[in-house]
Amino acid sequence: MRKIVKKSDSITAPQLWLVIMRSHRALTLLAAESITKAGLCLSDFAALEALLHKGPLTISEIQDKVLLASGSMTAAVDRLEKLRLVTRKASPSDRRARVLELTPEGERLAASCFEQHARDLESLMAPLSEKEKERVYQSLKKLGLLAAEKLDEQQTKLRSGRKRATNDHCVGRDTDANWRR
Repeated sequence: MRKIVKKSDSITAPQLWLVIMRSHRALTLLAAESITKAGLCLSDFAALEALLHKGPLTISEIQDKVLLASGSMTAAVDRLEKLRLVTRKASPSDRRARVLELTPEGERLAASCFEQHARDLESLMAPLSEKEKERVYQSLKKLGLLAAEKLDEQQTKLRSGRKRATNDHCVGRDTDANWRR
């Protein structure tokens, strides 16, 4: 039997993390099911949706928006182009870059798939009141921004540590850090 947390009990960070992770997993699976009902895979849908709502974009711009690896994004664009849902055009500002645009057929498909997906998500979130949705949204956004800031700080420290180590090694300095390696 599951333990129900009473209002007087304090929720620990590991408990909260576990609830967030389990919720994320279940919601992700249901969202993916909504997308596959439309006959698309997640990466294809993500690219179409980004182009539908943001207009023409380069592959790297889409990749940044939908958080997919470059290989996955390139494969998705190749599939969408083969299906004549997107076209690649030369970028007016950068000769090396290619800009992707939805074709009329791609725009129709993206709009209808997104509308159905949005309805599926609304149905999924229906048990929450507007006030609960707002609280969850604000809390998760706050937590996500703080975590992203912490990651940025860690990556900055890591990069500066590597740079310093490389400089120390190149110059031949015998620093304490070099001796501890």
